[in-house]
Amino acid sequence: MIPMLFARFVSRVEEVLNDWKLIGNNSNKPPEKGEYTSGTWEEKTQDINFADFKFSVTHHCLKQESEEGEGKEEPEEDAFPTAMQDLLCMNNDFPPRAHCLVRWYGMREFVVISPGANCEAVISESKCNLLLSSISISLANTGCQVPMFVQIQQKWRRMYHGECQGLGVRTDFEMVHLRKVPSQYNHLSGLLDIFKSKIGCPLTPLPPINIAIRFTYVLQDWQQYSWPQQPPDFDALLGGEVGGVEFGKLPFGACEDPISELHLATTWPHLTEGIVVDNDVYSDLDPLQAPHWSVRVRKADSPTCLLGDFLTEFFKLCSKKESTEEILGRGPVEEEGKDDISHALSKLTEPTAVPIPKLSVSNMVHSARKRIRRHRRVDESPLSNDVLNSILLYLFPDAAIDKSSSENSESKNLYNQLKSAPSDSLTYRLALCVCLVNFYHGGVRAVAHLWQEFVLEMRYRWENNYLVYGLASGPPDLRCCLLHQKLQMLNCCIERKRARDDGRKTAEGGKEKERERGRERKVSGTTGTENGRLGPESAEMGREVSPGKSWDSWSDSEDEFFECLSDTEEMKEAGSTDGEKGGAKVAKPDGRLHPHGKLTLLNSQEPLYIPVTQEPAPMTEDLLEEQSEVLAKLGTSAEGAHLRARMQSACLLSDMESFKAANPGCTLEDFVRWYSPRDYVEEEVVDENGDTVVRGDLSARMKIPGNMWMEAWATAKTTPARRQRRLFDDTKEAEKVLHYLAVQKPADLTRHLLPCILHAAILKEKEEESVEDILSVRKAIQQATSHASKLLRHPSPDYKKLEDVITQLIAVETVIARSRSLKAKFGIGKAEQGDNAEDLERFVSSLLEEPEVSVIGAGRGPAGSIIHKLFVSAQRVNQSNEVTDDKKPMGGASVPDFPPPAGREILLRTCVPRPAPYSKALPQRLFCVLMREDFRLAGAFSSDTSFF
Repeated sequence: MIPMLFARFVSRVEEVLNDWKLIGNNSNKPPEKGEYTSGTWEEKTQDINFADFKFSVTHHCLKQESEEGEGKEEPEEDAFPTAMQDLLCMNNDFPPRAHCLVRWYGMREFVVISPGANCEAVISESKCNLLLSSISISLANTGCQVPMFVQIQQKWRRMYHGECQGLGVRTDFEMVHLRKVPSQYNHLSGLLDIFKSKIGCPLTPLPPINIAIRFTYVLQDWQQYSWPQQPPDFDALLGGEVGGVEFGKLPFGACEDPISELHLATTWPHLTEGIVVDNDVYSDLDPLQAPHWSVRVRKADSPTCLLGDFLTEFFKLCSKKESTEEILGRGPVEEEGKDDISHALSKLTEPTAVPIPKLSVSNMVHSARKRIRRHRRVDESPLSNDVLNSILLYLFPDAAIDKSSSENSESKNLYNQLKSAPSDSLTYRLALCVCLVNFYHGGVRAVAHLWQEFVLEMRYRWENNYLVYGLASGPPDLRCCLLHQKLQMLNCCIERKRARDDGRKTAEGGKEKERERGRERKVSGTTGTENGRLGPESAEMGREVSPGKSWDSWSDSEDEFFECLSDTEEMKEAGSTDGEKGGAKVAKPDGRLHPHGKLTLLNSQEPLYIPVTQEPAPMTEDLLEEQSEVLAKLGTSAEGAHLRARMQSACLLSDMESFKAANPGCTLEDFVRWYSPRDYVEEEVVDENGDTVVRGDLSARMKIPGNMWMEAWATAKTTPARRQRRLFDDTKEAEKVLHYLAVQKPADLTRHLLPCILHAAILKEKEEESVEDILSVRKAIQQATSHASKLLRHPSPDYKKLEDVITQLIAVETVIARSRSLKAKFGIGKAEQGDNAEDLERFVSSLLEEPEVSVIGAGRGPAGSIIHKLFVSAQRVNQSNEVTDDKKPMGGASVPDFPPPAGREILLRTCVPRPAPYSKALPQRLFCVLMREDFRLAGAFSSDTSFF
């Protein structure tokens, strides 16, 4: 049974080698220096079974670009396999990043057979020999010259045995692994003895042995160079004395040193046995005399970074489900509120002289705020009064800071990409405040408290006609996040309400108007009055002075009653004026803005006036989506289409009524000439007198029976904009916005503000990167920005993927922190560096990008001198600590500049005939690793199979 399973296994191995086309000798050019590190390694894996035991076969190969025709010539008959040639190649000794077999044997191509993922290790000697026999037979049967290895013992030991076969030659790969270094082999002299005895060369004298040595020293103590990151002042943060500039900044940097160790590798690449002495008594291997130095840094695993912690904690709020009321509680307030509600009707109906403003919603809200603060004990409030006042001063510095925008084009483009908000906006500052109070002042409870106060502030500003600071004027910007749009909508409502209230006060008389001017209020009305109200002439003057103001502020809504008296009086005055004229009703123009060029009405020679019209209602993206759904639900029937057209033509109807009021006796053609000139077609014709005249007519689409424009014109009344029903009910819309804000949970608020926080984090990292100037960081920021933009533009972002964006930003912060740590340790930026500053900056940048960096000039160069000082300082500190612990004087003993090497690697190579003096001279190699708790010998010993 066993022979049959063995034969099947060998056959399966041969099949894999044939499939991968590893048959024969593919001779390639020798690898270039450093190619094992900079080149691309390819891997192919396939599973095979020995009975029910699974093995994984992996082919490792360095991808090399060969010239046309190169490598395809027939190799010489006695040419060594490529792997044997690589054993003697010195271009890639001690590669910093490669497979362990590449480091130990210097090969560019090999195959490894290892136990499967869930299979036990091959430990018994019989199983090991069985596997080695199978690969030996497979190589012989297929003629494959690629070395094959089998992994034996436990995986953590990295034990491999293998074989490589060529024409008349064979190389056996053997390995020894111990936990402790035998004393007789703890130096070069003892290792040379092992190597000589193993190759057993009969020649006298023995051919020279080439030696390459690398000692690695580890620097772990950085006491002499303190970590440059200054921790934030937690006590001063959000204190009463904190200004808005400092408060608006996100923290940045690592809280611990992100560079944990520095590894210095001193290398002697070309030595021979007689040049250097290294035994148990004396050693010539002084690291300062090593001709080649190289350095690598070990980075701390996931160092704590300030910005990363802020983003992570903020993102965790997205998963909270509690509402603001559930978090803060409402017990005492509700009990007191019951009494107020029970007596509400009696207070309204009592015949007492109660001023109307005392019963406003604003006063009730602020009395509620006082009750909340009165019943909530000081220790229960997540945010103290000082902190809360600092936040509100930062969010609403209405009188202290100029409202001019400081955004540059790059920042503007960024908020458009991320769908966040401008960096000088209220929404952006609110996001920073929420992030800070969440991290420093109690988490979700502090966020809920801040949001409750913010909503009350919004209510107060609406009730008292105070514009919300930090929002651009105009309709909601659909490029921003929804919360920013809602706040802009509230501002639009406040603007409309102020314009309407100011206009009404202006119409009350000259005294009121002078009082308003004294308060330096902006009045959307005009200066001229006629019998206590605005006349049409003064209206025209006002519009010419301030064309950006809309006259819909003069109109009244069905829900409001305060303008009924003035309307009645105006109608009486108009009636009395008509009666004075003998009862003949003459249409009087109203609501004119200014003449429309030189155009005149078609039916008279009166100038055609552009009317004062209502501005269209501003809308946020959720309202637009809601409106689209309503219109879509009307269906495609004739009745549905007609109803949809009427809903969409509300603004058109309002403009038609305004036009009729401004131009008595006008026609639809006159309106089209102003409103849609392309739909009025003019052409030259010859009249009955033979003269060429220009005549116009409506376009074809305007003449379609049942045309929406004709129907709207027929139903439009002669009503100026100030007398029309408002297209935009600011009271209703403001209450909708305030209700929307009030019902937002902390998690909802976090999701609204997440784009702004990511925006702020990216701006912060761009600012920090501009100081460090790291190319890889710039690319990483661009990738994170692009990734975030794709996710945030989606109506329902994938928050799992947004967490990946935060991870990218944390990685960027870590790289910048590492750069600063290395620059501080190498003294970059100090004046004494002089001409070496640029070389040191390049050296530090390379340490961040590359796995290992060569030190120019070794220990005598500028970087080498600094590294030497670092080790010397660490040695002095360690020595003083040891003396303190042992309580012994230092005496006259000198402290070595370097600690004992953490690892020693010795590579021995030669080319000798083996096993007989008349055999071919073949490459022999022994790689030795000596560490405190690890001793490894990896040997490749070649022998002649033809002449032995």
